[in-house]
Amino acid sequence: MSLDSSLPFNAPARKKSTYTAEDIEVLEGLDPVRKRPGMYIGGTDRTALHHLACEILDNAMDEVVAGFAQKIDVLFDEASGALTISDNGRGIPFDPHPKFPNLSALEVILGTLHSGGKFKTDVYQTSGGLHGVGLSVVNALSDRLDIAVFRDGLHATQAYERGKSKTALAVAEAPARKHGTSITFHPDPEIFGEERLEARRLFDMARAKAYLVKNVEISWTYKASPTLPHAEVEGDALIPPHALFSYPDGLLSFLTESLQKNPESLPEHSEEGAAELLFFADEAPLSLPSERLEWAVAWLLDPDQDVPLNSASFCNTIPTPLGGTHEAGFRAGLLRAIKSYGARLNQKKIENVTSEDVERCSVRLLSCFIQQPQFQGQTKEKLTSAPVQRLVENAVKDHTEHWLAAQSQAAARLLETLGEVAEQRLRNRQKNKDSSRLKLLSRLRLPGKLADSLSQNPAECELFLVEGDSAGGSAKQARDRKTQAVLPLRGKILNVTTASLEKLKQNQEISNLLIALGYPTKKSYVREQLRYHKIIIMTDADVDGAHIASLLLAFFFQELYAVLEGGYVYLAKPPLYRLSTTSQTLYAQDDAEKERLLLEKFKKNQKVEISRFKGLGEMLASQLRETTMAPATRQLLRVFVNDFESCQDFLQRVMGKNPESRFQLIQQKAGSFLALDV
Repeated sequence: MSLDSSLPFNAPARKKSTYTAEDIEVLEGLDPVRKRPGMYIGGTDRTALHHLACEILDNAMDEVVAGFAQKIDVLFDEASGALTISDNGRGIPFDPHPKFPNLSALEVILGTLHSGGKFKTDVYQTSGGLHGVGLSVVNALSDRLDIAVFRDGLHATQAYERGKSKTALAVAEAPARKHGTSITFHPDPEIFGEERLEARRLFDMARAKAYLVKNVEISWTYKASPTLPHAEVEGDALIPPHALFSYPDGLLSFLTESLQKNPESLPEHSEEGAAELLFFADEAPLSLPSERLEWAVAWLLDPDQDVPLNSASFCNTIPTPLGGTHEAGFRAGLLRAIKSYGARLNQKKIENVTSEDVERCSVRLLSCFIQQPQFQGQTKEKLTSAPVQRLVENAVKDHTEHWLAAQSQAAARLLETLGEVAEQRLRNRQKNKDSSRLKLLSRLRLPGKLADSLSQNPAECELFLVEGDSAGGSAKQARDRKTQAVLPLRGKILNVTTASLEKLKQNQEISNLLIALGYPTKKSYVREQLRYHKIIIMTDADVDGAHIASLLLAFFFQELYAVLEGGYVYLAKPPLYRLSTTSQTLYAQDDAEKERLLLEKFKKNQKVEISRFKGLGEMLASQLRETTMAPATRQLLRVFVNDFESCQDFLQRVMGKNPESRFQLIQQKAGSFLALDV
């Protein structure tokens, strides 16, 4: 008889497979969107929710950019949570679709992914919607959507619920000259939970779109809820119930108005009376007649002043917060123009100017309109079209050089400012290099397993003490490298309550911990030498984890009491359970919290997936960051000693050498020991 050495000796019998053709699920129509909304709008949080509004508004803006619409109306009813966006464009066609004779083109667009009129450039030359999923995704993720279209002397209406038509397409006569599309939708709470559309975001979105196209009028109407509190904006001003956005100067208006909204950010005038802000706005054609580039720059002529405004870029009216090739070309074009003009004037300091210096001294707005742009991801946050970078760079360089030559006096001040900023950057870099060398020398003796923080400011630095390399690996991935350090400890550390002085000196884990904290020995303790002002004991949420935490607390109490007394020691509270549905994920610290969350946060018959974490090493880095390490979302227990004598006596009884006192304590406190398991 022989045994297969590749199998375990007592391998359990395999369960009979029930995986058949019946298990293969095919998602049809808009079902994939409701099943996996994150694939289409990036998630189900507040940002993803407002992406629905962005999709509908972008469709209306595409009609404006194409020259078929001039007006857009945005109506937000806060009480109902419904948003209506209307335009006076051509109107979505509702005649029978040639490929689907039983459906109108309108029904195909609303109910079919990757359908629309923006795949061909002869219909929309520069549009923001390219994948044909915008309106259909909004329809799928709304519990109610009503659409009305005026076109060719007819008026078509239809209602949908969660992507399914609830009424037949109704067509009636209408005034011949009336045209356009109106869409009202209400986001589905089954998808987005308690998230609601916010008037502040919608107002800013509508206003920003108006700046991007000079010939558009966007009307804003806000029906505030009498029961919900108004969202306050800058200062004490409330969002207006009515507003009309129309800006003939486009991006320049956007820039100047934004600065005027933040008057505290504007530098004061210099003694000579010259303004410390210099504005530069221009536009240029790109490779095709329908493609163009517009930009506006506010140059900050005082390098010591900061303007707390963010630069922004857009492509076909779509915001690109992650930048892309158009931004890269814009930065390169500005830098090349400045260096070329500086060389012409023999300004040696300009040779050291980099894009970093240009960004430090400016606020930049960029908008481009191009055919068939390529974006990163469905949410279109980054432009990846490769040819755009060179086109934008060359156009911006030429126009900026001409502008500098025409503004010679202001240009001279700008070059002086950029030169000073570049020199200061180089001085700081040299100072940091010198400092880094000293830090390197001081770090040579740090423990090898310590993943140290980049910052050397103890007030903002945290040290996480974790059990083992497995948890240490997850923690190192999850940490904020700037302020958070991680030191993995091998198993349970020495019980210092019973250990001899000689054994304490020889223990490697204790030695590593002392060195990481900044104290090679206990005698060298000086509070100012403490390298971290938060020492966080992060162990598994079980009895073994509590044992390790107890040993560490005993170490701090006996060997580094001043650290404990100073309030520098904390206990992390990692969750024991993860409760998740398609729309939300919650974490519970224990069984009691798990049951409470199931009752309060989930519907009675809702399918909730419950998983129990066996340890920190089992958690994904993103989960560990969110639940236990990120300051905004974690829970910490700060450790204090109220009565030194009582605490010392308790430690001796629990962790000392005398088993009789420990047995007596167990007999006395057996009913309350669960409270000690932190």
